[in-house]
Amino acid sequence: MNEKERMPMRIEILSEDRSGGMVLDRLTKCILRGFTSDFTCYLRPHRGCGYWPHNPDAKPEPFAAGLLELLPAKLRAYDKVYAGTQTIVIVCIDSDDHDPQELMSRLKATCRQYGPGIRTVIGISVEEMESWMLADKNAILMAYPDADVERLEEYEQDSICGTWEVLCDVLLHEQSARVKRIGYPAVGQYKASWAEKISQYMLPGNNVSPSFKQFELALSGAVKSLLEE
Repeated sequence: MNEKERMPMRIEILSEDRSGGMVLDRLTKCILRGFTSDFTCYLRPHRGCGYWPHNPDAKPEPFAAGLLELLPAKLRAYDKVYAGTQTIVIVCIDSDDHDPQELMSRLKATCRQYGPGIRTVIGISVEEMESWMLADKNAILMAYPDADVERLEEYEQDSICGTWEVLCDVLLHEQSARVKRIGYPAVGQYKASWAEKISQYMLPGNNVSPSFKQFELALSGAVKSLLEE
């Protein structure tokens, strides 16, 4: 494609929620700047993970709001409008209690089936998006200088251990137990605040999460492929 004809690269980011989306948005932009400055990112947060639709070929249920529930329909729409263009659709989800590899396989199959004409990149944070924040200790300490370093060092990266609770311990110290007891929606507000502050200092090169590194590699490959066209 002639440079004069080239449109800015369009990045559509589908995240489970706004707090995780903030982390993903900022890391994505950092990765992209390593290749080009000519891009636009659009963050599309959802109301949680949701469930796989019973009939992915049909229109979503009227009140569907979860990422998985809407994914086939959104991919069909992106494919119809952006197939063959400089577009990357990022789908990022927490593994929660799912096997990450099985989840990855199913997401890839869904993207191939319903978005065959667009590039898709899948990110799976193990166990939750907080694992990617815990993977950048420098960012945590920049945002929260009084963080519990000893508790932070105890965390085993990408382990199934109640990841947001670990971050809660690291940041809130003795108040952590109270926050865990009160639950949602207060916890959601805390998580959004943590994501907003910590993500400002996060750098892909400082992140030691294997699941993030897998995402970074996939996104870098997709960007390079588009730029070479």
